[in-house]
Amino acid sequence: MTRTSARTQYALRAMVTLAAADGPLTAGRIATGQDIPRRFCDNILLQLRRGGLVISMRGPEGGYRLARPPETISLADVIVVVEGIDQDQDHFPGAAAPLAAVWSEIREHETRLLSEITLAQIVTTFRGHSTRAS
Repeated sequence: MTRTSARTQYALRAMVTLAAADGPLTAGRIATGQDIPRRFCDNILLQLRRGGLVISMRGPEGGYRLARPPETISLADVIVVVEGIDQDQDHFPGAAAPLAAVWSEIREHETRLLSEITLAQIVTTFRGHSTRAS
């Protein structure tokens, strides 16, 4: 029902990849592994770094890693960094006015759910899922 931008989907994929990694990953490795255009991946990682979700390390053993344990980073955390907080209020005139409350409740439910799901849960719950689907 809710549409997410390609940028948000790529950011979530990059973050789950980092959560599943045993050490730092280069932007190139993340981009290749998740089929993200390299320049797009670089920009997303920069945004995630500025948002305090990833850190970068230079050098031969460098790359990107999560700034906090994956148990403490929710999907909502990533979405807020990438998209910001939606301040727009839907306007439904006349007889459709009650729809504003319905949409507000849907957004609240979605935010609550995305805030409860962490990167660690995605990695541990679905780790074997991708290998079985292949």
